[in-house]
Amino acid sequence: MGNFEFACNLFEKFFTQTEIQNALDLIYISNVIDGGKWHQRMGEMAPINFLLAYRTMPIFFYSILSFFLLASFNLTAAASNPVKVFILAGQSNMEGKGKVSLLEYQITQPETANLFDHLHKDGNWIEREDVWIKFLDRKGNLTVGYGSPGCIGPELEFGNTISEKYDEQILIIKTAWGGKSLHLDFRPPSSGMPAQEVINEMLKRAKEKQPEIIMADIKAKVGYYYRAMLADVSDTLSNLKEYFPAYEGQGYEISGFVWFQGWNDMINPIATAEYAENMANFIRDVRKDLKVLKMAFVIGQLGVGGIEEESNTKKQAFKDAQAAPTKLPEFKGNVAVVKTNQYWDMTADAVFKKGWREHIEEWEKVGSDYPFHYLGSTITFSQMGRGFGDAMLALLGKK
Repeated sequence: MGNFEFACNLFEKFFTQTEIQNALDLIYISNVIDGGKWHQRMGEMAPINFLLAYRTMPIFFYSILSFFLLASFNLTAAASNPVKVFILAGQSNMEGKGKVSLLEYQITQPETANLFDHLHKDGNWIEREDVWIKFLDRKGNLTVGYGSPGCIGPELEFGNTISEKYDEQILIIKTAWGGKSLHLDFRPPSSGMPAQEVINEMLKRAKEKQPEIIMADIKAKVGYYYRAMLADVSDTLSNLKEYFPAYEGQGYEISGFVWFQGWNDMINPIATAEYAENMANFIRDVRKDLKVLKMAFVIGQLGVGGIEEESNTKKQAFKDAQAAPTKLPEFKGNVAVVKTNQYWDMTADAVFKKGWREHIEEWEKVGSDYPFHYLGSTITFSQMGRGFGDAMLALLGKK
């Protein structure tokens, strides 16, 4: 959609069809308007005819059309600004596990419909042309379904939240793979190799399934997904026109990074002990590799189990490690933590605990996965996305 047509649509949101038609009736000039025809849309006028007609308008239409023109000019200016790029990375909960089938039910229910009204219209999911997304092999306008297959994740409401504060085009690049640790899979370069005994144990276990495997193969796995993440970001930014045909060559600006991961490190004592250091190194390295040394960085703190789990010392020790980088002077004001336990779905939790299999009909109205995936609650994944978005906007001074 071109800027002029978009402005026409915007104009129609503010004035009724009757008001617009009455104004058009007043500016009919047979020797000016193409072919002496009545035009139902301002966008059908040739630019010179449009301007000549504009000079003859009464005060009412003169005023409202001034607004219309300014909106069109602002849209043109916004289109010339660099695309704002946000990177979302992590493991399965960043992928997103809230099933679309659950969302389809909840948008029809009085108690939850208002939470999702903005996601659909006339029976269809809304696609945001002002927010693009690429999640590995999927790409397009932001809409429902960019989580794991058939699911939503934090990306949906993150994009909706961020776009409220920006006129520029937004691009979300999501790089997430389930079952991955920061300790090994996403290990940043500056952390070096894990302790030799860890590597030796990895080799021992691997040989039980693949006797031919050697130490070099094991070492190649360390940091593999850190490198894959950067490769995907690089590929996306190098092929913007191919992936997003509406891209107009205006360039891009990497504005922020959201990290949401932790389960595989929390269940490993060695990984938990190293997490704070690895997280700080990850932030430094990714900023260096992306060449944005003060890039806004949001950490999604593990919150499985909700606030009630704060008494769990093992989980709390890991959460403290996740938040530790924010206490370093170099990260003050440019790194934030979002506590995701505040978004735990207590309704879904109650049904799961009393036996979801025995209450399957009730369960399918509130949840769609296991607790380590936040019960597959579409409400939770939506709230987390908004939380990440709000934290990002605060870091960028846009709140």
